[in-house]
Amino acid sequence: MRKIFKKRRRVKNVNFFVEPDEIFLDSENIEQFDTQQFEGRIEKPIAKRNIIMLGLGFLLVFLAFTVRAGYLQIDKGDEYFQRSEDNTLEKQIIFADRGIIYDRNKIELAWNSKSDIEGSFPIRRYLSPGFSHLLGYISYPMQDKSGNYWQEEIIGKDGLEKQYAERLKGINGTKIVETDARKKVHSENMINIPERGEDLVTTIDSRVQKELYSLIKSISDANAFKGGAGMIMNIQNGEIITSTSYPEYDSEILSTGKDKAVISNYFTDKRKVFIDKNISGLYTPGSIIKPFVALGALNEKVITPYKQILSTGSISIPNPYFPDKPTVFKDWKAHGWVDMRRALAVSSDVYFYEIGGGFQGQDGIGISNIEKYARLFGIGEKTGIDIPDEISGVIPNPEWKAKNFKGDIWRVGDTYHTAIGQYGFQVTPIQMLRASAAIANYGKLVTPHLLLGDTEKEEKFTNINLSREYFDVVREGMRGAVTSGTSTALNIPKAAIAAKSGTAQLGLAKNRVNSWIMGFFPYENPKYAFVVLMESGPSTGTVSASYVMSQLVWWMTTNTPEYFE
Repeated sequence: MRKIFKKRRRVKNVNFFVEPDEIFLDSENIEQFDTQQFEGRIEKPIAKRNIIMLGLGFLLVFLAFTVRAGYLQIDKGDEYFQRSEDNTLEKQIIFADRGIIYDRNKIELAWNSKSDIEGSFPIRRYLSPGFSHLLGYISYPMQDKSGNYWQEEIIGKDGLEKQYAERLKGINGTKIVETDARKKVHSENMINIPERGEDLVTTIDSRVQKELYSLIKSISDANAFKGGAGMIMNIQNGEIITSTSYPEYDSEILSTGKDKAVISNYFTDKRKVFIDKNISGLYTPGSIIKPFVALGALNEKVITPYKQILSTGSISIPNPYFPDKPTVFKDWKAHGWVDMRRALAVSSDVYFYEIGGGFQGQDGIGISNIEKYARLFGIGEKTGIDIPDEISGVIPNPEWKAKNFKGDIWRVGDTYHTAIGQYGFQVTPIQMLRASAAIANYGKLVTPHLLLGDTEKEEKFTNINLSREYFDVVREGMRGAVTSGTSTALNIPKAAIAAKSGTAQLGLAKNRVNSWIMGFFPYENPKYAFVVLMESGPSTGTVSASYVMSQLVWWMTTNTPEYFE
């Protein structure tokens, strides 16, 4: 109070008076004051001691930086100068892991393992044997003599590795690495993180494929066949369950390219190791063409399913050049009277000579219609499967003969031979697989594919508009082949199968044959079609493609019975 009154005396000409109740106004906060803004509180100045301490802190930091700079520039200056002269900064690739390829049950078919060389690319591994043509192989990144990569990516070279290369490869990363003259790394800085490739799940059942390959290989080697191939497919959506071809290359050997002797043998092997027989091999089909000639004959109404034709073992037609020597077309045996179902079951050549090219009172559909109905089922054309190097085929016709035989005219005998799948007929196993499936599903020509869940492929198909009754006749004939005809090796309990076998003679000597079997199962409610080819075996041999398939079916009924349910 004394200080206040003294201050008041020093102020002149000021006419005011401080009320006693205002003196302690700031001594406490009342409700109207914002305590967060320090209203109602007496302010205190920052102490000089605090200012001095802050200044000393800044001074110490400055001195520390000065000392460190002096150390680096004066004491270590020469050393770091030399290091900057000797060291280099280089951009290095961080290789992305390639996507894994699985079978339908998530079993690895192609995967990666770490390289022993630090900073190198991952090594590709493959399930083997039996999968090489399906999976293919790769080419690893390549360096020049200085160690610089002129090929920076892993490149798919065949099979699924090539077909789905963009999805599998991923994206490489990069880093900056500082090294000295001795290649000692002093620092690394990541620029881009590598992105792993996409995994693929295929339609393949590796269990069945392993077994089929093993059978084809062992039977081929034991019975002097050049090789073989086989496929199984879902007849409704085109999923390929197996696709194997023998002989095959080793995917890992081709990928590394190091075993020059083995690779050289691949190129000189007369069995053509690099060809996937299922999609890239062309073969004379023989009697497996007959079901499609039968469907054409029914649709063109040149014969009914019930009319019988007599097979005495051959038919003869006049020879325009030697009238006293008729041209004879032999059956493989005398079958007696056969209707269409029985002709398919026993594979009567005489029956199909007559409905194909005509004979005496029986009209034939002619070569143009043989070609028409074969192509209607996709025979002689690419199927569109999602794997590289598929080829089409050859269906003989007058234009083809004129081109390949110096203008020679087409004769009825050429039609006869074409009607039983001989002459210049050339097909791939996958074409016959798809055509067989179209018989099983009443004319739905599906698109085969290897990627599970590929809805675009599954929804891509063609409807063949033929009478269901005609399909039933052919289906019954193929079932008869198994129960009492040429394919009785497939008459297996728990596996009702319909099939058509074929034996195509090769060369002028006709001492070697292609052996075929195609068909579908289960017969009453078909789900799967199959084809097996055994290439160029001795004509006197007793083992055929039917035997291979029968052994597979026996194995499947025990190990994968779900396929016959």
